Parts: sequence; C-alpha cells; structure tokens
Amino acid sequence: MSIFVDTSAFYAILDGDDARHSDAARAWRAVLDSQETISTTNYVIVETTALLQNRVGMDGARLFAADILPALQMIWVDEGTHRSALHALLVAGQRRLSLVDCVSFEAMRARGIETAFCFDPHFAEQGFRTLPETAGRRETNRG
Repeated sequence: MSIFVDTSAFYAILDGDDARHSDAARAWRAVLDSQETISTTNYVIVETTALLQNRVGMDGARLFAADILPALQMIWVDEGTHRSALHALLVAGQRRLSLVDCVSFEAMRARGIETAFCFDPHFAEQGFRTLPETAGRRETNRG
C-alpha cells in the first residue's frame, strides 16, 4: 500500500505557524512509522517548493529538499497523465481545483493509491481516504 502526500500537508508540516502544523506533524510521524510507501508527483514538488519559497523563504525550501524529499517515492508525470488531468480540470470547471490536484488524482488512480495525506478537501470529494481524518473539511491554506 502507498500513501500520497499533497502540497497542503507538506506546507503544514514545514510551517510552524500554520494552523494545522501540530496535526500535520503528528500525521507525518504516523505515516513514517507506518512503513507504507510515501509517494508524490514531481508537480506537487514544484508546487510545494514554490509555496515554501514564497511564504517561508529559502530555508523552508532547503529543509523540504533535505529532510522530506529523501523519504518519498517520486511519481514522474508523463504526457498522458498531464493531458488526462488537464481534460479533467477543464471538464470540472471549478475555480479552486488546480491542475496539480487533477494530476495527483490521475496518478493515484493509475497506481491504485487510495489514501492521501492532505488538508485539501478535493481528495475526499474524489473518493480518496484522507489523513488526518479531519482533512475533508473545507478549509485550505494553499496559494
């Protein structure tokens, strides 16, 4: 089994001032202790790095690269996944749904990943199990 990690979780882990930081840190420890494969896409890495750089600074981006990236199995997004996700985004027509989210959904479904560590309610709306359990709430802190 594998757990997918979204930008919303990475950001909450690394920003001590984030309202969800303590929940994120507790969930991250549980994910690491679970011995499950921890996955994300290169699109999430780009989004997370840009968000950290903008909101926290380069120290946050460096911490992410040094301490978190080594624990991850990278899912490299190919052209077919990108096209499918773009199509899904345009069909959904939701302003707050991002291309990165749609790529995440496509990548998770293609690999049979059923659980996402996130604070983005779109994952629960798409039928994925979310960690922590409160992740399905309609509050986000992403840019």
